[in-house]
Amino acid sequence: MALRMVCLSALRTGTDLGVNNARTFGTTANLCRRRVGPLGPMPNEDIDSTNLESVEKYRSYTRYLKRADEAMNSPAWWKTYRQYLNQEDPHHGEEKVDIGLPHGRAPRAKESRERKKIVKENRKSLELERATRLQTFKIPMERVEACWEETSWAYHVKRLADHHGIYKDLFPRAYFVPRVKLCISYGQDNSAQVHHGNHLTPTEAAVAPQVTFEAEEGSLWTLLLTSPDEHLQESEGEYLHWLVGNIPGGVAQSGEELASYLPPFPAKGTGFQRFIYVLFKQDRRIDYRAHEPNRACVSLAERSFKTVEFYRSHQDSMTPAGLAFFQCQWDPSVTNTFHNTLHMKEPVFEFVRPPVYHPPQVKYPHRQPLRYLDRYREGHKPTFGIY
Repeated sequence: MALRMVCLSALRTGTDLGVNNARTFGTTANLCRRRVGPLGPMPNEDIDSTNLESVEKYRSYTRYLKRADEAMNSPAWWKTYRQYLNQEDPHHGEEKVDIGLPHGRAPRAKESRERKKIVKENRKSLELERATRLQTFKIPMERVEACWEETSWAYHVKRLADHHGIYKDLFPRAYFVPRVKLCISYGQDNSAQVHHGNHLTPTEAAVAPQVTFEAEEGSLWTLLLTSPDEHLQESEGEYLHWLVGNIPGGVAQSGEELASYLPPFPAKGTGFQRFIYVLFKQDRRIDYRAHEPNRACVSLAERSFKTVEFYRSHQDSMTPAGLAFFQCQWDPSVTNTFHNTLHMKEPVFEFVRPPVYHPPQVKYPHRQPLRYLDRYREGHKPTFGIY
């Protein structure tokens, strides 16, 4: 029945397009014969499509539902999309663990009461009514942005990080909602800002940035800069670019620099790569001497890093609280970083493009471009003329 439907569809399509029906049918039959080996019994293969009156009727919906459940639960040789997905990613669909700070937002009932109170006061304002009617009312964007940061900002950043695969690569089977906003600026005039996935050049990020954030008095923090796409030997490895621990207050430069700042060095030909800032809030002062790398080390072997292992070793003393990341790709400054900072040859990745395929030459080409013969001439330079 399935073959018959395919053939009928091919015949109908050929008629609509003005193609010979016999030729279309022959092509369909050849494609059907090219199937390699028997795959197994197909659904409804035992039904005689030429005599549908002889097929047993279900007579009731309950009986049909029972037979459908039996067919769904019976083993089959084919796999569903969900089975293929579970085979590739066994942890697909599992509920992720929230490892971030608790939600400190005011109760929704209290917010609703305050909002209703403001709406009631606005309706009584004659000046607001007149400005709205004359279309002279202006909404201060600073207040709108502040309201957005208080309510929805953290969840929007989480969605962006999830879209870019930040949690999947740094914290497998876990996530956190960033509660602290990071202000990261590169350059003398703070012209290059780090947001959540914006593009920066390696030249702009060549020097350590200014990092500030709102922090309570007496609190301690740890700032981490890592790249999950940059590793040259391990597909799931990372390179540590910056690590500052025991930061008092909200200025990163006042903390203990455990690993000096290493500029981004995305290899040529690898496209855009992610560089991720993660801010951890410490419960107490942490002694990093046991895990502290060589501060001035620029060896890529010693800069290999795993964020999840670093977090697991200190998860009793720190909690992820802030997140910011940017993307950048190769520019000429990367060559200088490889040669003068890392003291190594620069790797270059190039796509080996396969040769252009030309079908066999036709003696009498029909409806071909004027320079049809150029693709079959010897040499690289085409000859121009009227053929």
